[in-house]
Amino acid sequence: MPPPDPPPPSLNSIPAELVAEAGRLRDEIRRHDRLYHALDRPEIEDSAYDALKRELRGLEQRHPGLASADSPTRTVGAPASAAFSPVEHGAPMLSLDNVFDAGEMEEFDRRLAALLDDHEGERVYSAEPKLDGVALSLFYERGVLVRAATRGDGRTGEDVTHTALTIKSLPLRLSGGNIPDRVEIRGEVFMPLGAFKRYNEEAEKDRAEGGKRKPLVNPRNAAAGALRQKDAALAAQRSLEFFAHGLGLAEPMPAASGQTALLDLMKSWGLKPCPQAECVTGMAGCAEYYERILAGREDFDYALDGVVFKLDRFDLRDQAGASSHAPRWAVARKFPAEERTTTVRAIEYQVGRTGALTPVARLEPVFVGGATVSNATLHNYGELLRKDVREGDTVVVRRAGDVIPEVVRSLPERRKGNPPVPPLPERCPECSSEVARPEDEAVARCTGGLICPAQRKAAILHFASRQAMDIEGLGEVLASQLVEQGLVESPADLYSLAADQLNSLERMADKSSDNILESVERSKSTSLARFLYALGIRDVGRITAGGLARHFGNLRALRGASEEELREVSDVGEIVARRVHGFFRHEDNLRVIESLRRHGVDWPESQRASAQQAGPLSGKTLVLTGTLEGMSRDEARERIVAAGGRVTSSVSKKTDYLVAGASPGSKRAKAEQLGVELIGRAQLLSLLEAQ
Repeated sequence: MPPPDPPPPSLNSIPAELVAEAGRLRDEIRRHDRLYHALDRPEIEDSAYDALKRELRGLEQRHPGLASADSPTRTVGAPASAAFSPVEHGAPMLSLDNVFDAGEMEEFDRRLAALLDDHEGERVYSAEPKLDGVALSLFYERGVLVRAATRGDGRTGEDVTHTALTIKSLPLRLSGGNIPDRVEIRGEVFMPLGAFKRYNEEAEKDRAEGGKRKPLVNPRNAAAGALRQKDAALAAQRSLEFFAHGLGLAEPMPAASGQTALLDLMKSWGLKPCPQAECVTGMAGCAEYYERILAGREDFDYALDGVVFKLDRFDLRDQAGASSHAPRWAVARKFPAEERTTTVRAIEYQVGRTGALTPVARLEPVFVGGATVSNATLHNYGELLRKDVREGDTVVVRRAGDVIPEVVRSLPERRKGNPPVPPLPERCPECSSEVARPEDEAVARCTGGLICPAQRKAAILHFASRQAMDIEGLGEVLASQLVEQGLVESPADLYSLAADQLNSLERMADKSSDNILESVERSKSTSLARFLYALGIRDVGRITAGGLARHFGNLRALRGASEEELREVSDVGEIVARRVHGFFRHEDNLRVIESLRRHGVDWPESQRASAQQAGPLSGKTLVLTGTLEGMSRDEARERIVAAGGRVTSSVSKKTDYLVAGASPGSKRAKAEQLGVELIGRAQLLSLLEAQ
């Protein structure tokens, strides 16, 4: 066995900016892990995710003190969903490390050789396509299938036995000999491309006839969604398949010298390994197999995103061992993102829930990355200009992983004539409000936040949230129903709702309706700070809303303030001042505000704060870090701003105080380096109470 890893050095020896960057990468990767593994709703393509992991792994390798035990480079998947019963795996379901070219593959082989006693000559690898599916573990007792579970976080998965039983290639009872009393069969669930195509053709036909059956986005999401169906009959419609590729816990362990022998043994039990699995020798054999599978990937009836190479001999695997998240004897060599060329029919704009206008290329349909693509994002207007995409252009389209396809680049050398550069719409295609694109930003946005249909649901949810108007019971489901039924077009319409309207909605009884209406009525009595925050002015959070309310005292003064006057408010800079000033110059926003006031939304007004009332921390900039005993971070921030101070998120030479609680993290080291004064909770209270 290889020696254990040495203990990492202290974080104190690592520059604070690297500690912060590693933390940012870990948070971002964990978020994408949850979106991919737990929610089946990835936001980025595989190559972008892999790049994040490689960047973090590089940092941790150069500075071992950054490699925390819970780092995504050392963990697997995401926690199991609470919607299914948890299943503890008998042996961890590890992930695989990735390589992306022949050089990295050779480096993997060299590292592996250094771990082995028998390292002379070329190693023999078991090779098979890497399916873009869903990992599944099957528990057999005395040959009978008793349970099926997803990977989850690698140690605990989700019980999906009821849907796994619909997979025809999955035997309910193992046959043959040499079957362990208890055994976990590991493999991959996938939806064949032919079944995927047929399902979508039937769905399109159903929709054309007025039905509600929706086409599937891609085979991987289709498989993951099918396994997580509560209704097994719906899962059966997906025609899932299962390829076995390994074992977890086995009692007793079957007699097999290596992976090739194990696949033959599992085949004799009635399981189905991938037909393209075979043995290869050395790096030349690995390279030939990779190129062959890559060249023929479109001929297979399943989506692939690479090739898996595993050391074939089990005794050598035992010598190599494993890290906390991946075996050292196996690796996945990923395919490059699949690209195709097609033609742009038109360029249109979609308005997102935050008001961002996204240009979308309407394409001649093309099959790429396991799905037929007819729309591809251009991200924002700045990207459209940078890539120089015009109607009629031939473009390269990429689709990798499970995300919306994107236009990679145009091919202007194939352009016919001189089509114009697509103009940015002056008016929102949803509500006709003005479209604004500041000079320093690539994103254009609709300014009609309170009345734009595309932003309506998000605006209503934010308005009703606990820290805004606090309308208890008005959550995402109800907000969607109110918007979709046309009962609410702006926040002001909430105050016109009647009991019979609410009772007509699904899952709304008389008592529920009464509770909602009572909560709406209570919300009329609020504060100016809450009201400003509820309006959803871009970049105006609770702290900024509170500062505006205290500084101006009443809505009339705030509405009439110039950008210069707005910048006098603590925590309001040039950009926020521009946002606030623009919001109160928009006639539709003013109409909604006036309607809210007519419905009785009110608050106690106060006098405008004078310069003499600025507070004991006037002109001071503070940064918060760690946990303050008896005081939440939000409470501390509010009290500092109320005392005239400014709270920022990062330490700089302009910082006057770093307020450090327990577990302060990297900000303390940065403050000490810059000579910023460190204070604790007691000193902060003294400053707040100073006259």
